[in-house]
Amino acid sequence: MDDMKIMNQAVLLRLGGEAAALATIIRKKGSVPRDVGSKMIVFREGTILGTIGGGCGEGEVIERAFEVIETEIPVKHTVDLTKGLFYEDGGICGGTFEVFIEPLSEKHKRL
Repeated sequence: MDDMKIMNQAVLLRLGGEAAALATIIRKKGSVPRDVGSKMIVFREGTILGTIGGGCGEGEVIERAFEVIETEIPVKHTVDLTKGLFYEDGGICGGTFEVFIEPLSEKHKRL
């Protein structure tokens, strides 16, 4: 999905949609699935819009996004794909990337 469509959806959510979180890759090192600037929206019920790479790393970010939705506190999360060359999902990346996860809600908009 196009990052511009994701940003348009993020604006709509911030203006009064359901609670969600926006995850954006802000730094990468080594071999990772997506580039800096890649975005994904995580909705409270577990659906996502966009991707930051899939697999185990994206799963970690989704879990952290649920925390951000509940607490409304932005976080920076580091995904380390160097802990093993092969994952259960077949991934063979060997780098790290940092993701900034921010809430998209009415309450956060007022802060």
